Amino acid sequence: MPHKRLEDLADGAERWPTVGGGGFRSEQWGDMEVGYTVVRHPLDCTELYRLGGLPGGVCPCPHYGFLFEGRMRARYPGSDWPDEVIEAGEAFFIPAGHVLLYEAPSRVFELNPAHALQSCMAAMERAARSGRLSGRS
Repeated sequence: MPHKRLEDLADGAERWPTVGGGGFRSEQWGDMEVGYTVVRHPLDCTELYRLGGLPGGVCPCPHYGFLFEGRMRARYPGSDWPDEVIEAGEAFFIPAGHVLLYEAPSRVFELNPAHALQSCMAAMERAARSGRLSGRS
C-alpha cells in the first residue's frame, strides 16, 4: 500500500506543467488522487474553470480534505446553496459543482476521485495555456 509524507508526493508539474508546479503535489493511488496544495497568495479559480471549459464553469470534483492553514471558500453558482467557508484546522467535504477561492495563503491535504480531479486539472491547464487569464494571482 502506498504511503508518503505530503511533501514527498510527486510534483503536480509532472502531469500538469502550467498549473501543477510549485505548490501542488498529487499522486494517483488506486481510484483516488492524494494531494497537497500550498497556495502562497489569494487565488480565485473562477476564470480557470470557465476558460478551461468546465460545464457551467464549476469544478466537477468532490473534495475531501483538511485545511492546515489559511481560509478557503466554496461557491455554488447556479444553485441556492450558500457559500461555505473552511478555516484552518477543519476537515471538509466540498461536493462537485463549486468554485474554489483561497482567501488567504493556505496549506491543504485532499483526497479526490481520480477521474474527476484529472478532468478539473486538465481544464485548468487549458485555461492557463490559453493566455486569456486576467488578474490571476
